[in-house]
Amino acid sequence: MSEGNTTIQRPVSRRLLSIDVLRGLTVAFMILVNNNGNNALAFRMLNHAEWNGFTPTDLVFPTFLLIMGISMELSFPAREGLSRTVQAVGIARRFALLFLLGLIVNGFPFFHWESLRIYGVLQRIAVCYLLAALLQRIPAKIVAWIALVIASLAGYWALLRYLPVPGYGVPTHGFPLLDKDINIAAWLDRQIFPRRLFEGTRDPEGLLSDLPALGTTLIGLLAGAWLKTQFSARQKLRALLGSGVLMLLAGWLWSFSFPINKKLWTSSYVLFAAGWGLLLLALVFYVVEMRQWRDLWAKPFLVFGRNAITAYVFSELLSSVVSVLHVNPRQSIQQYVYAGVFVQLGTPAIGSLIYSVLFVLICFLPAAWLYRRHIFLRL
Repeated sequence: MSEGNTTIQRPVSRRLLSIDVLRGLTVAFMILVNNNGNNALAFRMLNHAEWNGFTPTDLVFPTFLLIMGISMELSFPAREGLSRTVQAVGIARRFALLFLLGLIVNGFPFFHWESLRIYGVLQRIAVCYLLAALLQRIPAKIVAWIALVIASLAGYWALLRYLPVPGYGVPTHGFPLLDKDINIAAWLDRQIFPRRLFEGTRDPEGLLSDLPALGTTLIGLLAGAWLKTQFSARQKLRALLGSGVLMLLAGWLWSFSFPINKKLWTSSYVLFAAGWGLLLLALVFYVVEMRQWRDLWAKPFLVFGRNAITAYVFSELLSSVVSVLHVNPRQSIQQYVYAGVFVQLGTPAIGSLIYSVLFVLICFLPAAWLYRRHIFLRL
C-alpha cells in the first residue's frame, strides 16, 4: 500500500510448494492408517506399534508437527508488519479453534460430556502451535530453539527415568522403565482427567508428553529457518539430508537405553521420527523444488495439503458416523460394509487396505471441491 509518496510493503511469506505437498502426503497417510477396515487384520505397518518400537504409522503425527513448525517459520515474515495485539489475537484464535475442533472430534456425534476425552491430536497441535508461536518472538531465537530442543528432550528423559511414580517408586527399581501404566506421564494424566483417557489408564496425547512434542515442533522451526536462508537449493538439500541422518542415528542409539515409544513420545522417538521426516522433506524438496517435477503426481497431495486440518477433521467425523451408527444390533455401518464387501477382496489385510484407500478417496472429494474453488480454510 502507499501513503503519500511513501510505499509501505508488508513482508511476504516464502511459500514452498514442497511443504504443501509433504503436508498433503502426511495427511493422506494419516487418514489411511486411522481408518483400516479392520485393525486386527490390517498390515502391521498400517497400525501403531503396540508399545515400544515403531512402524511407519508412528511417523505420521511427528511429521505433521515438523511440517507445522516449518510452515510457521516460513510464514512468519508475513505477520511481522502486524501489531503485537493483532498477532496475539490471531495466535489465541487459532489455538482456541484447534482445541475446540479437537473436542468436537472426540465427542461427535453423541457428546457424552461426563466422559469426553480432553486430550487429542488436534489439542496437541494447538498446544505446540501456541508455544512455538510465542517462542518465535524471543531474541536470539535460533540459539534459544536449539537449547530448548535439548532441554525438552533431556528433561523429559530425566522425568520418566528418575522421578518417582507415587505409590510405586523410581523406574527400574521394582518395575521397568516405560511400564505401560506405571510411569509418571500416565500417573499424572490419571490425576488430571480420570475416566477421560483414550486407553483408560493412559493417553497417547497426554499432558507431560506435550514437552517432547514441542521439541518436534521446534526442530521444524529450525528447519524452516534454514530453508529461509540465502544458501543454494543444493546446500539446503545437503543440510536436510545430513541433519536427517544424524537425528535418525541419534534416536536409534538413544533407544537402547530410552526406547522409541510413540504413545509416550519419548525423546529417542522425537529424534528418530524427525530424522525420517527431514529425509522425506529432502526427497520432496529435491523432486518439487529442484527438479520441478510437479505434474499429476503432486496434485492430489496439494489438494490435501492446502486444506489439511479440514480434511483431517472431515475424515474423523465421517469415521465416527460409520463406526457408531449401526445397521443391526451387532454391526456398525463400518463393520457391515467391511464384512459384506471388502473382507472378500483377497486376503483380510488386502481387503482392509482397499477399504482404507477408498475412505481416503471419499475424504478427497470435499477437499478437491474446496481446492477447485480456491477456498483454503485457515483457522
